[in-house]
Amino acid sequence: MSHPSNIVHCSGPTDPHALDGISRRHRTGDLDKPCPECGGYGQWNVQIDLVSQRSIRHACAKCDGRGWIETGDDLVPSHTIERSAEGHPVWTVRLDPSDDRE
Repeated sequence: MSHPSNIVHCSGPTDPHALDGISRRHRTGDLDKPCPECGGYGQWNVQIDLVSQRSIRHACAKCDGRGWIETGDDLVPSHTIERSAEGHPVWTVRLDPSDDRE
């Protein structure tokens, strides 16, 4: 038996229901300011059912879902999976320079 639904699609973090049910991320480490793309939330709803509150979310590409960005010369760690020389997946930490300098 299906339940009633009212599904809304969002195109970005500025849409009316894009941040429903999502709390702002706390600052972690040395990151300097809230992300200008997502406003410090790190993600937003791309689809949300206003009746059941079930949603499909999209992580912000600018801050990698952290909600905060680095504005100085510090390298920002990003956890990623790379392929080893043997061809197996391996968890690594990539250090990227900040691309949002003030």
